[in-house]
Amino acid sequence: MNIITEKSKITKMMLILAVVYMISYMTRVNFGGLISEIVRAEGLEKSLVSICVTALFATYGTGQLFSGLLGERIQPKKLIAVGLVTSAAMNVLVTVCSSPYQMAVVWGVNGIAQSFMWPPLVKLMTELFDEQDYKTAIVRVSWGSSAGTAAIYVLGSLLIGSFSEVYVFGKSMGWRSVFLLCAVLAFSMVFVVVKTCPEIENSMVPEKTESGKTKKPRGKIPFFMIFIMIAIVLIGTLRDGVTTWTPSLISETFGLPTEHSILTGVLIPVFGMISFWVVNAINSKEKFKNELFLSTLIFITGSAAAALLAVFNAKSPILSVGLAAFLIGCMHGVNMLLVCIVPSRFKKYGNVSFVSGLLNFCTYVGSASATYGIAKIVEKSDWKITAVIWSVTAALGALICIFQTGKWKSFCSED
Repeated sequence: MNIITEKSKITKMMLILAVVYMISYMTRVNFGGLISEIVRAEGLEKSLVSICVTALFATYGTGQLFSGLLGERIQPKKLIAVGLVTSAAMNVLVTVCSSPYQMAVVWGVNGIAQSFMWPPLVKLMTELFDEQDYKTAIVRVSWGSSAGTAAIYVLGSLLIGSFSEVYVFGKSMGWRSVFLLCAVLAFSMVFVVVKTCPEIENSMVPEKTESGKTKKPRGKIPFFMIFIMIAIVLIGTLRDGVTTWTPSLISETFGLPTEHSILTGVLIPVFGMISFWVVNAINSKEKFKNELFLSTLIFITGSAAAALLAVFNAKSPILSVGLAAFLIGCMHGVNMLLVCIVPSRFKKYGNVSFVSGLLNFCTYVGSASATYGIAKIVEKSDWKITAVIWSVTAALGALICIFQTGKWKSFCSED
């Protein structure tokens, strides 16, 4: 039996998993968080540098499929440890690259390493916690991602200013110092994972009837999940696309130095953390327990925020950051429902890790297309048009979710 029942052990394990995810997130989002400074410092085009982030999203998303399958067969802690070691190495290597194409290759490998994080973490949480503790754990571990994002923005603002005039082998250590610090933290977390994360027994075996037939078929994934996957692609488009380019939006619209505009991004993960807490609280209420219905409402709210950003974009940097952060917070909330909660519903079919990897893969299909796509849109038009596109994208997500609400309710009510 894997489930932990002692309160102190539950709290400790949730904290450990949250910190693990926070550090892994830092070694993944640091490039996107610092992209405006990399563009400025290295004198490169946005669309060219964005290929690096696109490469990570593409390999990370694809790797989710393999990681999800491996998570059903290999101990989760082993996959997480391998991912952390490899990611740390790539964070070091990217600082010595001499061209964006070399960076893209290194960051693509980092995406593969990062794909070994989330499905194993979900597998651990579904095995170690009961249903209620799982929902609590998902929120706290997701806070780790927000804390990691905030840490990158803060470190970027502090370290870029402190080390931009420090040169090693002819290269400025400004943005590079952030990557090196992230690598050190990731290496350190490997020892924590190996020592503290338990090995789990494979309890995901279908129940048998008296006649010996399986009561619950393994690997069941209903057809309507295709539509949920499309909605998740839209989440990735908005969540990571807006997060990556908000510092550039602020810097270019209001003429702020890049280190200052990067710091404004601290507000983004704060909204994300609030969103996790609020959405989980609402989802716990009986009339909002349908994840698809609640996702519809959040998508609509995010669409409204994007529309307001299009109208008031050039009015105030605080207002622009606030609206962008609110939109991203909404997408984090929908992501928690569709990518974090939905896979737990498949525990009875023995494929939690695979479904988790599959849905997370969809997120990063959107992320990969958005990072490069937004760069091209802005280069050919402006930020106002981009915000309009964000609003339409969120509205489309709402339409998809509302039409699948009934089918999801029926699926969840199955024995």
